[in-house]
Amino acid sequence: MTDAATHIHVRLTFPEGSATEPVIYEIVKRFNVVPNIRRAAIHDHTGWMVLDLSGAKSDLDAATAYLTGLGIDVARVEGDILEG
Repeated sequence: MTDAATHIHVRLTFPEGSATEPVIYEIVKRFNVVPNIRRAAIHDHTGWMVLDLSGAKSDLDAATAYLTGLGIDVARVEGDILEG
């Protein structure tokens, strides 16, 4: 049985030095997730990004574990992610 497609809203906070790495490309390629970048900012080689990620639950779990393994803080975001 395959996972049903779903989506999650997350906020990624990048440590210094990783904000310029192609991590979104990597999660698309490796885990077959579809990102929708809702907000982002990079300042002095650090940054944050709010994403709507869609895909199979197991792929979303694997993608977020991959990002966490890179030292990127992954936090679930609730509510309207375009506000504030």
